Amino acid sequence: MDRDTRNAAIGAAWVLLLFGIAAYYLPTVMLAVGSVSTVLAGVVAAVFMVAIFVVFWLRGRSQRKKGL
Repeated sequence: MDRDTRNAAIGAAWVLLLFGIAAYYLPTVMLAVGSVSTVLAGVVAAVFMVAIFVVFWLRGRSQRKKGL
């Protein structure tokens, strides 16, 4: 495994770990926010889902600029 491949694997592991932890606590956060506003709880869930795609979109842009 060369340096670039190892760094990509470490980066992917961090992304999976962070989003996994966030997904684990998402129902608790949504219930807490839902006690204030149900619409706001839906917004929290939507932001979480969009954040996953934004991270991968930014990664793709970064790789495209590097010419990989």
